This record gives sequence, C-alpha cells and structure tokens, in this order.
Amino acid sequence: MALKTVRNLMIAGGVAVASLTGIAIASGGSVADGYEMVHKHWHWSGVTGTYDQEAMQRGYNVYAQVCRSCHNLDHLAFRHLGDKGGPFYDERYENPNDNPLVKNIAAEYEVIDVNPEDGSEISRPGIPADMFPPVYRNTAEAAYVNNGAIPPDLSVMVKARNNGADYVYNLMLAYDHPQPDSVVTSSGQYYNPVMEGGKIAMGPQLQPQVGVFEYQSETEGQNPPEATVEQMAADVVEFLAWSADPKLAERKSAGMMSMVYLLILALLLWLSYKRIWARLKPKT
Repeated sequence: MALKTVRNLMIAGGVAVASLTGIAIASGGSVADGYEMVHKHWHWSGVTGTYDQEAMQRGYNVYAQVCRSCHNLDHLAFRHLGDKGGPFYDERYENPNDNPLVKNIAAEYEVIDVNPEDGSEISRPGIPADMFPPVYRNTAEAAYVNNGAIPPDLSVMVKARNNGADYVYNLMLAYDHPQPDSVVTSSGQYYNPVMEGGKIAMGPQLQPQVGVFEYQSETEGQNPPEATVEQMAADVVEFLAWSADPKLAERKSAGMMSMVYLLILALLLWLSYKRIWARLKPKT
C-alpha cells in the first residue's frame, strides 16, 4: 500500500512538473496575435551541444558595432572572451590575459580609472582584467538619452527570459510585422509583436539600411557568411547565450562524466548483488 502511494505521488509530481514546464515555455513565446515565433535549433541545444566559436566571434562583432551603442555587458570582463569555451579562446594562451586578440579588444575601450599620484579621475585604454565599461555614467543619463527608457544589460538577457534565445532572435527580426490598429505607439516608440504590449523604445537595429556590415575574415577564416539580418541576429544570440552561461560546455562535460561513473557504479552493484547477496536467503 505504501509503495503504491509513493508511486502515485511520483506520477503526480511528474505531471505537475511537466505542466509547469509547458506553461513556462508557452509564456516565453507569448506574442501578439498573428505573429508566429521562429524556433531555431541552436548549436548548444541538447545534451552534447556546445557553442560555435566562429558564430560567437561574429556575434561579438555585431554587439560591438550595433548593440554596444546602448547596452552594457555588466557581468563580463574582457578576459572572459579568452576563457576556455569563449569566443576568442586560444589553446596557446592558457591565461586569457595573454591572448593578443583579447588585449586588442580591451584596448578599443576607454576605461575610467584613478591617477595613483593625485587621485584624480583619468581615462585609459582597457586591459583584459577590466570589466566591460558602462555605456552611460548612470541610469539618469541612460534614461535621458533614450527618451526615458533605460536599455537593459545584455550579459544575462538570454537567461532572463523564457526561451531567451528565441526571444532575442525574434525580437530583432519582428519589426517589419504589420502593426494592428489596436496597438498605438507614441513618439519614440516602435511596434514589435514580440514585446509584451507590442511597444518598444528601441528602433530596428539590424535593418539593412541601418545595421548591415561585412564580417571580418581575420577571425572567421577565409569565407565568413554574408551579414544578412537573420545571420546577424542568430550570431548575436549565440554570443549573448555564451555570456549568460559561459560554463555550459564544462558543466555538460562534467554531467556526462558523472553519468558514466553512475553507470559503472550501478553495474558493479548489480554484479556484487548477483555474486554475493543473491545467494543469501532471508531467515524465516
């Protein structure tokens, strides 16, 4: 009787978890009527999926040339770009601070520091140990420049939304969807069916007339893909997915090793049972 009760509780719990998961997934794709979310198969999906390094490099390129004008990467340091599994990881440089690509990227940014001699504020080129500097000095400046809207940090955006990768990808592509009469946008607002309410303060960033650029072959090999709107959106999502979960590959590797260990342990326990314990008869 007790075993049956436990089994029923486990089944009920499984159904509840599946239901909640379905609700969460559905809420992540909650968009305006008439717009169908595009669900891509991402490189890191599945048990063995990992980030594509070239796509991450292209994605950083998109961030630096398009998104960086408004959005921070608050939780990233330049050296993280050269960590194992990162966009610019190079096995020749165990310490990412020594990676020349990371050094060059950091040097492109101006970082606020303190003059050690008199304590005054100075500006200097970034180094790998620095965090990505904020775009604005404070939230008041960010709101003033952007008509009252504060651009969100992008370093964890993919994890901050249900189905975050698909959410960001569709958000970048959905600006050309016809605006229904029921949604009225005011000055400084744009219609985007992926946003709750259909209104967003950010204008279209990857439209051909305002955002297209050529991918550089120095980091992509000899034949980088054409920088179409869809390609740029997918690549920047790849980069932002890594920034939100940079240890994904290590965690999956550890998980696979744990599964192998548990399988071996289960086999040994079964063999010991068959060889030793199965011969012992319980006392009557």
